[in-house]
Amino acid sequence: MQFGRTYEEFEVGAVYKHWPGKTVTEYDDHLFCLLTMNHHPLHMDTNYAENTTDFGKNVVVGNYIYSLLLGMSVPDVSGKAIANLEIESLRHVAPTFHGDTIYGETTVLDKTPSKSKNDRGIVYVETKGYKQDGTLVCVFRRKVMVPTETYIKERGGEQPGRPELREKN
Repeated sequence: MQFGRTYEEFEVGAVYKHWPGKTVTEYDDHLFCLLTMNHHPLHMDTNYAENTTDFGKNVVVGNYIYSLLLGMSVPDVSGKAIANLEIESLRHVAPTFHGDTIYGETTVLDKTPSKSKNDRGIVYVETKGYKQDGTLVCVFRRKVMVPTETYIKERGGEQPGRPELREKN
């Protein structure tokens, strides 16, 4: 299984469809809210959501959806990254509810060799997340510093630092 890409492997215009999707549970939403101290009742209080909001039910916190999509993109985009440099934009387009399944895809918008080091480059991508019915829910653009093939070879190959198995006889 491929885990990330080197600079040479990215092609402007390529679209990576991240698999599998993830069904968002109430537990996922509440745990993320608790971990990030986001206690807005829209996300955590069913009575509040049912009786005082336009949605009539809890809405999944948007930053969880963004984080989920970012994680989904790692095997295709940033698994070999040296650094995430910038999140240029982040838009929450439509609400996500408990029980929705999120899918993601990333398009390579541009790539530029590093100006300071010849063993890396910058890849500019846009990731879109959508629900099981195709509704777009989240879009973000980011710049990722990725290694060249030379960088990978000079630092121990595809899995640097992985120890070899030693069995006792």
